[in-house]
Amino acid sequence: MHFIKSAGEDLVFRFGKREKRLFLDVLKLYPVIPSSHHRVTKSDNIPQGESCQRLLEEALAEQKAENQRKLQQMLNEEGRFTEVKTVFQFRINPHETEWLLQILNDVRVGSWLILGQPDQRSRKAMEWTEENIRHLAAMEACEYFEWVLLRAIDERGSLT
Repeated sequence: MHFIKSAGEDLVFRFGKREKRLFLDVLKLYPVIPSSHHRVTKSDNIPQGESCQRLLEEALAEQKAENQRKLQQMLNEEGRFTEVKTVFQFRINPHETEWLLQILNDVRVGSWLILGQPDQRSRKAMEWTEENIRHLAAMEACEYFEWVLLRAIDERGSLT
């Protein structure tokens, strides 16, 4: 994935065929962070804490379901990916860019949580199962895609 240019409000990126496939495969994993991971408070001593937590989890689940629907709609939108010779161009507006960063971050952080929150040292000692490799690859790919998006935003000057 490479930033090509700004086209009006939109940012335009170039993907090779494999990069596009990896990008789409990573996005299919969304959502990864379970709603129960987010806490209303760290304290157990708040009135109606359980009901507040349940409401938070329900709201997050609804938001993630809506995000999944919107993500599929965006990716299937006519003209979103345009094939040019042997590569694809991907066009995204500023609002979608910010939102896509949140989606990618959910997959990246969620994969990190599933892997047990490894640092560089603990990664080396990690048991390499098919599931671990899948989440490590997703985590690393998301980090790269986020970096490219953020760099494009920086080169453009801002999201708006």
